[in-house]
Amino acid sequence: MAAELHVELVAADRSVWSGEATLVVARTTSGDIGVMPGHQPLLGVLESGPVTIRTGDGRTVVAAVHGGFISFADNKLSLLAEIAELAVEIDVQRAERALERAKSDTDGAAERRADVRLRAVAVH
Repeated sequence: MAAELHVELVAADRSVWSGEATLVVARTTSGDIGVMPGHQPLLGVLESGPVTIRTGDGRTVVAAVHGGFISFADNKLSLLAEIAELAVEIDVQRAERALERAKSDTDGAAERRADVRLRAVAVH
C-alpha cells in the first residue's frame, strides 16, 4: 500500500489545493468518508461541509466545500467542488456577518454556505 495519495481540490473557478496526503475526510450524501492510500475506487456527491486533508508532513489543511463530486482511483483523489475555499482564506468576521444576514433572509443556501465557512475555520 502506498504511503500517500495525490489530492486535487478544485473549485469551479480555480485550483484550491494540490498535493500529497495520508488522509482526506469529506462529507458525501452517504455520510462522512475518510480516504487513505489504497482505498477502493469511489465516486460520490459532496455535501456542503469542511474537508480535512492530512499531509504527509503532519500538517492539516481544511477547506469549506459547497457541493460537487469526489472521485478516487489509482491513488488519486479528486474533489471537484462548486465552491471551495481554504480555511486560512476565510475572513471570520465577514462570514459571521453573512451568516447573520442569511438568517434574516429566506435563502437557506446562503445560511448553509456561511455556516460551513465558519465550521471550516473552527476545524482549522
